[in-house]
Amino acid sequence: MPLHISTAQRLAHTGEYYFSRKLREIDALNKAGANVINLGIGSPDMPPHPSVIAELNQQAQLPNTHAYQNYKGIPALRSAMADWYARFYGVSLDSEGEVMPLLGSKEGIMHICMTFLQEGDEALIPNPGYPTYRAAVQLSSATPVDYDLTADNHWLPDLKALAQQDLSRAKLMFVNYPHMPTGARADAAFFAELVAFAQAHNILLVHDNPYSFILNDQPASLLATPGAREVALELNSLSKSHNMAGWRVGMLVGRADLLQEVLRFKSNMDSGMFLPVQRAAVVALGLGEEWYAELNAHYRARRELVFDLLRAIGCTFDAQQTGLFVWAAIPAGFADGYALSDRILDAARVFITPGGIFGTNGDQFIRVSLCQPEAVLRASLDRIVSALHTSPANA
Repeated sequence: MPLHISTAQRLAHTGEYYFSRKLREIDALNKAGANVINLGIGSPDMPPHPSVIAELNQQAQLPNTHAYQNYKGIPALRSAMADWYARFYGVSLDSEGEVMPLLGSKEGIMHICMTFLQEGDEALIPNPGYPTYRAAVQLSSATPVDYDLTADNHWLPDLKALAQQDLSRAKLMFVNYPHMPTGARADAAFFAELVAFAQAHNILLVHDNPYSFILNDQPASLLATPGAREVALELNSLSKSHNMAGWRVGMLVGRADLLQEVLRFKSNMDSGMFLPVQRAAVVALGLGEEWYAELNAHYRARRELVFDLLRAIGCTFDAQQTGLFVWAAIPAGFADGYALSDRILDAARVFITPGGIFGTNGDQFIRVSLCQPEAVLRASLDRIVSALHTSPANA
């Protein structure tokens, strides 16, 4: 007789990640000969800098680089992360206590929730926003509470309205600028208001900051804001900024005492980062401004093609948005972004992400990734124009 075992109650409200399910559907279509072009996921298609790959290869061939590693990462990596923050964000960090390397920043979201949240706590999460925030909060047995982001308010939270709510159980607030999925930026004045809000309501801010170098001329850290160190932690990553998504190199920076608490949880979850990856990450973090300029030249050209694609569909968008995606409002005639996404997939065999997966405030939007070569984006545009019997010029 087969074993029948129930899943834990903590999974009751946590479904399989949307892209996990959608990729299986696309894989099935491709096996049937559909040749779907995927413009959904933000996984950089370009390689890291050659010097980073060379360092990985060299270190991996050494006989003494394959053992378990320290949970805090090697001193050279923490120092490189601190130096990176000083050079590009103007933030001074103590590499010994205020920098914690992670196996990707997504891991850090879960670690933070499991460290500081429990049943009875609430965490404020953006709507629309990265779905992992909600999932991690729920898995910690705390309650996620949406705060609204809208185009009318430039995708920034209305902190005055939020302050009128009952925040007595709110312990933590996720923020993310440049924002995913909308590409909105936050300026220094807003960060100052955010810090004051957190101080007034005794809320820990968790700023998720992996997109600050993509199509953004002024990378910013929340920790550069006066007073932020007392109330905020910041997550960052080499996934987008250095084309190292699969390498799983992230970081958590901020108050040493808070990081030490996170380490209590993290040290029970992994056995350190592969040493050659750490050594290669040191090289990546040492790259100069020319690396980011070249990277963004590619994304800028791709974004223009995505703009044409969206015009062909009849979408409207803010041409000044930043990050690895383009966020666009759907045209009239479609119930929501899911309906438009399904229409484009069925008619043109191009997958575009429906905005509703990021929250109800994204229902009337779609999101297009820039992580495909220009030739693929042109092919996507041709398919869509052909399928919808329109063109960028007259859409």
